[in-house]
Amino acid sequence: MSNYHIDTRCVQAGYQPKNGEPRVLPIAQSTTYKYDSSETVGKLFDLAEEGFFYTRLANPTVDAVEKKIAALEGGIGAMCTSSGQAANMIAVLNICSAGDHFISTSTIYGGTMNLFGVTMKKMGIEVTFVDPDAPLEELQKEIRENTKLVFAETISNPSLVVVDLEKFATLAHSNNIPFFIDNTFATPVNCRPIEYGADIVIHSTSKYLDGHAVSLGGVIVDSGNFNWDNGKFPGLSTPDESYHGMVYTRDCGKAAFLTKARVQLMRDMGSTPSPNNAFLLNLGMETLHLRMERHCSNAQKVAEYLEKNEQISWVNYPGLKGNKYYDLAEKYLPNGSCGVISFGVKGGRDAAMKFMDSLQLAAIVVHVADARTSVLHPASTTHRQLNDQQLIDCGITPDLIRMSIGIESADDIIADIEQGLAKL
Repeated sequence: MSNYHIDTRCVQAGYQPKNGEPRVLPIAQSTTYKYDSSETVGKLFDLAEEGFFYTRLANPTVDAVEKKIAALEGGIGAMCTSSGQAANMIAVLNICSAGDHFISTSTIYGGTMNLFGVTMKKMGIEVTFVDPDAPLEELQKEIRENTKLVFAETISNPSLVVVDLEKFATLAHSNNIPFFIDNTFATPVNCRPIEYGADIVIHSTSKYLDGHAVSLGGVIVDSGNFNWDNGKFPGLSTPDESYHGMVYTRDCGKAAFLTKARVQLMRDMGSTPSPNNAFLLNLGMETLHLRMERHCSNAQKVAEYLEKNEQISWVNYPGLKGNKYYDLAEKYLPNGSCGVISFGVKGGRDAAMKFMDSLQLAAIVVHVADARTSVLHPASTTHRQLNDQQLIDCGITPDLIRMSIGIESADDIIADIEQGLAKL
């Protein structure tokens, strides 16, 4: 399957039915599995044999979806979680504990910023938020002896900063630490960060991968490229007494990170995706390559329309030639970035709210990146827990409207915007 184009992998990867088996991925709606001998179950717990023994750790439907996502991203494996936030949490906690530090770009999604800056702080893990546009030498100054990773988003939500993947990979690897990237907005159809040096790729699968706003989920993909046995990650390179004294780097090779995440953190935290949600996610991914092309072409048309409209004070979309991140988008996202646009309406916050209330096709929803066009005012919703300075650091102004362009007719979306602006 690795020789096939990504379009084919969207449809076919992960599940290959054998003779007489269901053509479509079945839902294994079972918490447990039957075996003929206790010895077999023991070998499963020792990871000496492959198989399923409890859905909290692994399930046939979820397993097939994990294989598909790993094939799309070019990783050695993946682990699905119950949400994107669960994926972020498990990924970081897999190598960080009390007393550790990590670096994150400041423009990340507000919920992730709160997870890193508030919840993990209570766990004794410290984060430093950095300007994604800062030069490498400035970023290097934030590295400490106890820094364990660098985190960024390929395209930030909602400020649409396109991160310089190679710069942050260089920062991480020159300090013998991994580079984690959230690739939710770009998807592997438009960007495969592992090819630019990312070690761990994370998604909120609830967005474009699902594409229909029907199932929560997250995923962690491991490139298999990072050397965890370099002395900085004792949780991976010394015996885990909670799991038979296993040394993950010794016993699991390139799968050390994912194995520890599954048999230790997923075991203890139980952030497990449901088989039914995995089934729906798989259905969504079968059309991912088609939808992303339409999302991006529609968003480009809408962004160009907004750029010329006198009632719009500013437009931010990486596909616009005058955009600050146009060159980075051309380098890392040559086939398109995403379907999300941010812009401001003249008149500030009040005008933005009135405009949104006047839309008829686009719905006001606390979601983004699915088939239907939607809008949201981040400063008063998804990022309202942040203070004024944090909002500025995230690139969010009081008038910012986030519009997620769907796969409807671009003409109808623009007509809806026109009638909404006419009511201001």
